[in-house]
Amino acid sequence: QVPPVESGGGLVQAGGSLRLSCAASGRTFRDRAMGWIRQAPGKEREFVASISRSGNNRYYADFVKGRFTISRDNAQDTIYLQMDNLKPEDTAVYYCAENRVWGNLDAGSCVSWGQGTQVTVSS
Repeated sequence: QVPPVESGGGLVQAGGSLRLSCAASGRTFRDRAMGWIRQAPGKEREFVASISRSGNNRYYADFVKGRFTISRDNAQDTIYLQMDNLKPEDTAVYYCAENRVWGNLDAGSCVSWGQGTQVTVSS
Protein backbone atom coordinates (compact mmCIF):
# COMPACT_ATOMS: atom_id res chain seq x y z
CA GLN A 1 0.00 0.00 0.00
CA VAL A 2 1.10 3.56 -0.59
CA PRO A 3 2.82 4.96 2.50
CA PRO A 4 1.72 8.26 4.04
CA VAL A 5 3.91 11.32 3.70
CA GLU A 6 5.54 11.89 7.09
CA SER A 7 7.57 15.04 7.61
CA GLY A 8 8.69 17.64 10.11
CA GLY A 9 11.43 15.78 11.92
CA GLY A 10 14.89 17.18 12.45
CA LEU A 11 17.56 18.12 14.92
CA VAL A 12 16.60 20.42 17.76
CA GLN A 13 18.07 21.42 21.11
CA ALA A 14 16.47 20.36 24.35
CA GLY A 15 13.58 22.65 25.15
CA GLY A 16 12.85 23.27 21.49
CA SER A 17 9.82 22.42 19.38
CA LEU A 18 8.96 20.50 16.24
CA ARG A 19 5.72 19.86 14.40
CA LEU A 20 5.33 16.55 12.65
CA SER A 21 2.88 16.05 9.80
CA CYS A 22 1.49 12.93 8.24
CA ALA A 23 -0.49 13.31 5.05
CA ALA A 24 -2.60 10.48 3.68
CA SER A 25 -1.51 9.07 0.36
CA GLY A 26 -3.68 6.48 -1.31
CA ARG A 27 -5.39 5.53 1.95
CA THR A 28 -7.59 8.06 3.69
CA PHE A 29 -7.30 8.75 7.41
CA ARG A 30 -10.75 10.32 7.69
CA ASP A 31 -12.61 7.18 8.66
CA ARG A 32 -10.21 5.92 11.30
CA ALA A 33 -8.63 6.78 14.61
CA MET A 34 -5.00 7.70 14.12
CA GLY A 35 -1.96 8.11 16.28
CA TRP A 36 1.77 8.47 16.56
CA ILE A 37 4.22 5.87 17.79
CA ARG A 38 7.99 6.10 18.08
CA GLN A 39 11.02 3.89 18.18
CA ALA A 40 14.33 4.85 19.69
CA PRO A 41 17.55 3.00 18.80
CA GLY A 42 17.70 -0.36 20.51
CA LYS A 43 14.23 -0.01 21.98
CA GLU A 44 10.80 -1.30 21.14
CA ARG A 45 8.17 0.87 19.54
CA GLU A 46 6.09 2.83 22.02
CA PHE A 47 2.78 4.60 21.88
CA VAL A 48 2.88 8.40 21.90
CA ALA A 49 -0.61 9.74 21.22
CA SER A 50 -3.88 8.97 19.48
CA ILE A 51 -6.84 10.94 18.18
CA SER A 52 -10.37 9.87 17.38
CA ARG A 53 -11.89 10.08 13.90
CA SER A 54 -13.66 13.32 14.73
CA GLY A 55 -10.66 14.78 16.53
CA ASN A 56 -12.70 15.35 19.67
CA ASN A 57 -10.93 12.78 21.81
CA ARG A 58 -7.24 12.22 22.43
CA TYR A 59 -4.96 9.99 24.45
CA TYR A 60 -1.35 10.62 25.39
CA ALA A 61 1.42 8.54 26.87
CA ASP A 62 2.34 9.81 30.33
CA PHE A 63 5.81 10.82 29.22
CA VAL A 64 4.47 13.37 26.69
CA LYS A 65 1.48 14.77 28.55
CA GLY A 66 1.63 18.52 28.70
CA ARG A 67 4.35 18.69 26.06
CA PHE A 68 2.89 17.10 22.90
CA THR A 69 -0.40 17.81 21.16
CA ILE A 70 -1.96 15.60 18.51
CA SER A 71 -4.41 17.07 16.04
CA ARG A 72 -5.94 16.35 12.68
CA ASP A 73 -7.34 18.17 9.70
CA ASN A 74 -9.80 15.86 8.00
CA ALA A 75 -10.27 18.27 5.12
CA GLN A 76 -6.57 17.94 4.38
CA ASP A 77 -6.51 14.28 5.46
CA THR A 78 -3.50 15.05 7.64
CA ILE A 79 -2.42 14.22 11.18
CA TYR A 80 -0.13 16.44 13.23
CA LEU A 81 2.01 16.13 16.33
CA GLN A 82 3.11 19.38 17.94
CA MET A 83 6.07 18.64 20.19
CA ASP A 84 7.17 21.27 22.69
CA ASN A 85 9.78 21.27 25.44
CA LEU A 86 11.57 18.40 23.75
CA LYS A 87 13.95 16.27 25.76
CA PRO A 88 16.91 14.15 24.63
CA GLU A 89 14.91 11.04 25.53
CA ASP A 90 12.38 12.02 22.85
CA THR A 91 14.97 11.15 20.23
CA ALA A 92 13.42 8.48 17.99
CA VAL A 93 11.89 7.77 14.64
CA TYR A 94 8.25 8.85 14.77
CA TYR A 95 5.58 7.05 12.75
CA CYS A 96 2.00 7.97 12.18
CA ALA A 97 -0.23 4.96 12.54
CA GLU A 98 -3.77 3.75 12.44
CA ASN A 99 -5.02 3.18 15.97
CA ARG A 100 -6.86 -0.13 15.61
CA VAL A 101 -8.04 -0.45 19.21
CA TRP A 102 -9.31 2.88 20.51
CA GLY A 103 -8.31 3.51 24.09
CA ASN A 104 -5.42 1.03 24.09
CA LEU A 105 -2.28 3.04 24.77
CA ASP A 106 0.20 0.58 23.33
CA ALA A 107 2.10 0.41 20.09
CA GLY A 108 0.70 -3.04 19.40
CA SER A 109 -2.72 -1.48 18.84
CA CYS A 110 -1.28 0.77 16.13
CA VAL A 111 -0.36 -0.11 12.58
CA SER A 112 2.08 2.03 10.66
CA TRP A 113 3.04 1.70 7.04
CA GLY A 114 5.35 4.64 6.45
CA GLN A 115 9.07 5.26 6.76
CA GLY A 116 8.74 7.54 9.75
CA THR A 117 10.50 10.82 10.42
CA GLN A 118 13.62 11.17 12.56
CA VAL A 119 13.56 13.43 15.58
CA THR A 120 16.86 14.11 17.31
CA VAL A 121 17.06 16.21 20.47
CA SER A 122 20.46 17.35 21.62
CA SER A 123 21.24 18.16 25.23
